Amino acid sequence: MQSMQGYIRILVVLFFCAVSQLSAQEKGVNWIVIDGDTIDNKTLDPVLVSAGMDEQGRKAYQRLKKRVKRVMPYAKMAAYKMRVMEDNLTQKKSRKERKRYIRECEESLKQMYMGQLKDLSIDDGKILMKLIHRETGKTTWEIMKNYRGGAEAFFWQAFGAVYGHDMKVEFDPVTDFQIENIIRIEKLE
Repeated sequence: MQSMQGYIRILVVLFFCAVSQLSAQEKGVNWIVIDGDTIDNKTLDPVLVSAGMDEQGRKAYQRLKKRVKRVMPYAKMAAYKMRVMEDNLTQKKSRKERKRYIRECEESLKQMYMGQLKDLSIDDGKILMKLIHRETGKTTWEIMKNYRGGAEAFFWQAFGAVYGHDMKVEFDPVTDFQIENIIRIEKLE
């Protein structure tokens, strides 16, 4: 009698092991068999591996992080406003209406954000231009040229060059990997 109960217990345990194995496979757990060994196969999130930073590098990274966190909302807002503006411009029939609409948008943006943008440093402005390119796919030069004309874009490019700015700067995820990493880590997207 006891041996029969022992067999039943073993069968119940084996049944539950089989059911748990099937449910694990249904949840997307992948197993690979290599030379008779079963190995759990998981895909891990990418990790940025870098050598240890010296004190100066760590401070520079912290400054960059602070700047990215400060200007990212402006870049996101610029991308959103630009999409809305593009949608509304397609509805305008005449060139005169489009120019007036662009002027009105510019004035409202100046009233809302000029005070805040004036408080940004030169380095904040450089990062903002890169992030605007990242968010919109257009450089600040292209945006200025499309909405205000080539002559005014040239003027602002020359004016910015005095302070070390280049309106044609592009965001490159390879060379600007620290900025991309900060955006990902801080969940700024």
